[in-house]
Amino acid sequence: MRLQLETLLNMVDVFDKFFSPKSICVIGASSTTGKPGNVVVKNIKDLGFSGNVYLVNPRGGDIEGYKVYKSVDELPANIDQAVITLPASLAPETVKSLGKKGVKAIVLAASGFSEVDQVGEALQDELIEAIKESGARVLGPNTTGHVSVPSAYTSSFFPLGKIPRGSVSYITQTGNFCGISLRHIMSAENFGIARSCGLGNKVDIDECDLLEFFGRDRDTKSIFLYLESIKNPKRFLRVARRVSAQKPVFLLKGGASDAGAAAAVAHTGSLAADGRVVDGAIDQSGVTRLHKYSQLFHLAKALDKQSLPRGNRVSFLSPSGAFTVCLTDICRSLDMEVPTLEEKTRKRLQKYAPPFIRMRNPVDIFGSVGLVGYEKAYGDALDAVLADRNIDATVVIMMLTSETGIPELKFLAEISKKYPTKPVYVTFMGEHKHNVAAKEYLEPKGIPCYMQVEEPFEVLSILAKCRTNMRGR
Repeated sequence: MRLQLETLLNMVDVFDKFFSPKSICVIGASSTTGKPGNVVVKNIKDLGFSGNVYLVNPRGGDIEGYKVYKSVDELPANIDQAVITLPASLAPETVKSLGKKGVKAIVLAASGFSEVDQVGEALQDELIEAIKESGARVLGPNTTGHVSVPSAYTSSFFPLGKIPRGSVSYITQTGNFCGISLRHIMSAENFGIARSCGLGNKVDIDECDLLEFFGRDRDTKSIFLYLESIKNPKRFLRVARRVSAQKPVFLLKGGASDAGAAAAVAHTGSLAADGRVVDGAIDQSGVTRLHKYSQLFHLAKALDKQSLPRGNRVSFLSPSGAFTVCLTDICRSLDMEVPTLEEKTRKRLQKYAPPFIRMRNPVDIFGSVGLVGYEKAYGDALDAVLADRNIDATVVIMMLTSETGIPELKFLAEISKKYPTKPVYVTFMGEHKHNVAAKEYLEPKGIPCYMQVEEPFEVLSILAKCRTNMRGR
């Protein structure tokens, strides 16, 4: 028991060096714009990292205002973390040298290992032996690195700039979540992240190590994984059960089809365990499965902005009778309930409705808008259904066109804040430019918006399953 406790404490300390380093070094730093060894240094500087930064390049000198050392031997001892941007062939010896200097956390960016050919496989075997000799923990190889926004730090060599802070963390068997996917979040969405980590070939650190760390990380409120293989299904089951009982955990599993599995081998050299074993472990783990890449963003946005719904009972406000029919069908297909409202709620809705429309769930709001205007009709209806004991979440479908007018939308955020345990999502039908403007206005105020009318219902369905999974642990 004492040995297990010491091992756990050592692991905590090592991952603090990855995600909250006080000092870092970049081996292979470059003054050439666009090279990985230059981009990673610029990223560190742009994020405002406040720790000590040491750069290594045989030419010495100065890069981005940081002193450059000519070799690893010249570095001070016990630097928290090293980022290696050298070619793959130099990786094993560099890892050994860093280990001798007391570095315990290493990010290895280079590709050219088992994902390439037999020569790469042999080099990866040599790297594994070097890691054992060094006593360090290694992320990668074949990774763009990781991001830790609370510590204003990244090891990524993809140009990033300032990254918005949020409560969502990603564990991915692809580097693009510290690159192009993160740039998508930063430019197309309005939520932030806490941590993001590309596993690469996971010769050392794997998804279980990170899931364990994120599970106890105070800055991480929900966890999203993209994996092409699970290194140790039994351990994954054990760790995921424990973490998913406390936090929402989601997984998109790549390589499910034969063609996808072949692509995974080419991508990270992954050979998944027997598919039935992996699927069985996931089904028992409390982790909620995703089936679309875009859901890694859609659900993250919902959870960064608002709470997990208590159940699967939804109401929606619709400006069209057709939507009330079609979207009710979609809810049924997604195992979402569209329950009967309490009588007091129905009477309240009827107050602003034309007498020939009998108000119910879903709420046909078009007539009420015509009588009393957008804000009064939508605002009172939203407040009414959120107050209803039969409702867990609400979707607001806005009708925005130049001809029908563009209302002030502040009321949606104000009403939503009154009911912190009941998510409110907004979607649109009408004039695209107004929809985009509304999204840009509402999301910074805490209201997740979706441009396709089915998307918020898909999100709620998955979140309701997640709630069930968490209760079942």
